[in-house]
Amino acid sequence: MTKPDYPTERLELQALYQISQLIGSALDIKKTLFEVLQILHETLRMERATLVLQEEGGERLSIAASYGLSKEEERRGIYRLGEGIIGRIFQSAYPFVVPDIHSEPLFLNRTGARANLPKGEISFIGVPVMLPEGPVGVLSVDRLFGQEISFEEDIRFLTVVAMLIAQFLRLHKAVSHKQQVLVEENLLLKKELRNRYSQHNIIGQCKRIQDVYNYIDKVAPSRATALLLGESGTGKELVARAIHQASPRAAKPFIKINCAALPENLLESELLGHEKGAFTGAANLKKGRFELADHGTIFLDEVGELPLALQAKLLRVLQEQMFERLGGTQTIAVNVRVIAATNRSLEECVEQGTFRADLFYRLNVVPVVLPPLRDRREDIPLLLDHFLQESNRMNMREARLSSSVVQLLCGYSWPGNVRELQNLIERLVIMADRETIVSRELPSYITAEPETDDPAAPSCRLAPLPSAAERFELPREPLPGNSAPKFLKDMEKEEVEAALRRHGWVQARAARELGLTQRQMGYRIKKYGIVLPDFSSCPWETIKK
Repeated sequence: MTKPDYPTERLELQALYQISQLIGSALDIKKTLFEVLQILHETLRMERATLVLQEEGGERLSIAASYGLSKEEERRGIYRLGEGIIGRIFQSAYPFVVPDIHSEPLFLNRTGARANLPKGEISFIGVPVMLPEGPVGVLSVDRLFGQEISFEEDIRFLTVVAMLIAQFLRLHKAVSHKQQVLVEENLLLKKELRNRYSQHNIIGQCKRIQDVYNYIDKVAPSRATALLLGESGTGKELVARAIHQASPRAAKPFIKINCAALPENLLESELLGHEKGAFTGAANLKKGRFELADHGTIFLDEVGELPLALQAKLLRVLQEQMFERLGGTQTIAVNVRVIAATNRSLEECVEQGTFRADLFYRLNVVPVVLPPLRDRREDIPLLLDHFLQESNRMNMREARLSSSVVQLLCGYSWPGNVRELQNLIERLVIMADRETIVSRELPSYITAEPETDDPAAPSCRLAPLPSAAERFELPREPLPGNSAPKFLKDMEKEEVEAALRRHGWVQARAARELGLTQRQMGYRIKKYGIVLPDFSSCPWETIKK
């Protein structure tokens, strides 16, 4: 047996170095495997280098990469486990050498790549591609040296290459799995965001809020400019997000800007952007909010505060979807859906000359008025329940509201609307000294507010919350008169009965837990018609137990 007439060991080391470098920086698995096989051909004159891998179902082997085969020949290279030499190498997990492929009946030439080659000394070498859990494929090459060549060096070398390929495949699989997990997590987060900002998370069941839901459903699929009208704190941004998330632009940016929060000299730069050197301090080019919102939605909050000079530029953007950055001459085209909001009467602003009439008509395409909280009092218990749960979760508390607190909050006028209610509940939860929040912990402006005959005041039409009994407690002080809604009275009766049961129907102990006097406890038992068990026929020892 003789060796080839070239320094094989040096070439093998060179090939292994090149393959290691290639695999270490690879991103594209198909391209990398092809280049590995190309190195085998160009460095060591190995012909028709082929990598066969087990398919996902596990029942077949197919060509994953090759060098020297056509696309059609690759497509034909499919084997069952144990079929032909490739199948046997995979099944046995041992190398296999065919000194002359034309005299070996097991050699299938499934690809047809050798059909037109002259008969001669074409040898075939195949080694398994192994991972600790078993074989995953077969690496094979053709040799043209003839029968006098020893194949031991080739087997040893190809086994090392197969090990490198196996580790590369394992790493690629791990990275792909991690990427898939990240993609799934990203999709889940996007779904949670869509749910969080969907119209179904605008808390409320009253008729006027139902009208807002219908507005969102009708407006969201269109490209029309939406105008949200309402007092501060009524949830205009939440409605704007719901429109965006329900629209075909949901996967694109939602960009918001408060037109009243920035000084006039910075507002144009924020909306339209500026070029480098446009003004003192403009060290770099800056994209404006409209440019950032391209193919998405821009929410212009407090649009009634825009200065007149900027209103003209905004009108052009709305009409033509084009603008120039501050200090620039290049016209930038965008595709942006505009949602505007204001707590001012734009009609009055037009009459006073502080708002352009043409801009008003451009914005006032599909307007909706969000009701103040005082006009949807039947939703207050729902909002209390929602914000109480949220504040408890964020602050790791288990605070509850007494029924007197619920009554007072339902009767308050809420000039700051839902935002004021949310902030108050968070403050009460943080500052609470005990589990149950009572009326003396409320701000004086709520407890001192006189009751009126306002038709929007709480009434018996309020529906009880399914889980309210777990979060709303009894008052530590008597309720004023009989003004409590029916669901509050039902809650109080349930809590009195529960306290009596916990203390074996001993009224003094139950009253002490609820912060009531025995006289107040007796009054409530009589008021709600609570029937006490008759223990007179029971043995004393049984009662003590």
